[in-house]
Amino acid sequence: MVEKGHFSELESLLEMLNTSHFNPRRQTFVFSATLTLVHSLPLRLTQKKKKRAEQRSKLQILMERVGMKDKPKVIDLTRKEATVETLTESRINCTKEDKDLFLYYFLLQFPGRSMVFANSIDCIKRLTALLTILDCAPLCLHANMHQKQRLKNLERFAEKDSCVLLTTDVSARGLDIPNVQHVIHYQVPRTSETYVHRSGRTARATRAGLSLLLIGPDDLMNYRKICRTLDKSEDLPVFPVQSKCMAAIKERVTLARRIEKIEFFHSRETQHNSWVRQAAEAMDIDVDDDLLMGGGKDEDDDREQQRLMKSLKNQLKQLISQPVFRHQMKTKYPTQMGKLTLPQLPVATADTALASVSRDRATASVSRDRATASVNRDRPITTLQR
Repeated sequence: MVEKGHFSELESLLEMLNTSHFNPRRQTFVFSATLTLVHSLPLRLTQKKKKRAEQRSKLQILMERVGMKDKPKVIDLTRKEATVETLTESRINCTKEDKDLFLYYFLLQFPGRSMVFANSIDCIKRLTALLTILDCAPLCLHANMHQKQRLKNLERFAEKDSCVLLTTDVSARGLDIPNVQHVIHYQVPRTSETYVHRSGRTARATRAGLSLLLIGPDDLMNYRKICRTLDKSEDLPVFPVQSKCMAAIKERVTLARRIEKIEFFHSRETQHNSWVRQAAEAMDIDVDDDLLMGGGKDEDDDREQQRLMKSLKNQLKQLISQPVFRHQMKTKYPTQMGKLTLPQLPVATADTALASVSRDRATASVSRDRATASVNRDRPITTLQR
């Protein structure tokens, strides 16, 4: 908030408090979740003489902006990892193209109140269109929206027990939404401060929460930087995924991507051609087909595209109506063979995402202990003699 150029009103208030309304007995309190995080500047900046002289701690800069004159008293209550104890952190290593698959898998397998963060508005818009096609009913929130629409989406998100909010870092700070169960980093944040603030939307007021990172090849540098800044000596645990259902997930997402791509280009083409026709009508000139996107397609092409879209949507609707996970049945059905034959689908777990991570971590720990015991048992005993 106090960074230069962010909030001009706050700068004016601080300047007024430090000059005309200055009171030497005034006490100033500053609260921040990331004030004590220390970063080393990139090498390209430290090599410059001007930047070398400007290397000051965030606390010193904050003291100048807020108007602290004497040496401040710093009370640091943060843990070594800079995140609360009730937060469970996990990761999924995947390619850039597979992020949509794992995101849809998580939302399908673990319903609840989830916030999905991305670094750009274009990514949020694409994910909103994709998850809408997949019948996930997402809500979005970014800086290009009107404030009224932002507040409306926040109210809808807080009212529903199971909902997904796609957002940029505009909602990473200052929001206290109750009972947010999952925070998914679709794109790894560029700074550790942003990661701490994003993850702070869940696990609030001693409640448990999950922070999941989808790490692609382009995100490895930011991920390593976050681990180094937050003093994480080990990598985050890998989130358990049922690989048997990924084929069905991929079929749905691939079809939804195709529909989203066609709709995106059709919308862009319609907007562009409408603007060109309106401009030509205002100037009273004829429109050349070369100025129109798509070369001025005729009605037959439009009808063919509409038939294709209708066919793809019907195909996707049929896929969505089919179960991806098999629910365990406790009722006996009177069939000819004595039991009901079910398709070979992975079992839908009744556990939460937090329970799945904890169970997988416990299983891995038991496996390591057994392997260590087996090695020690098979190791030959050496007798030392005088």
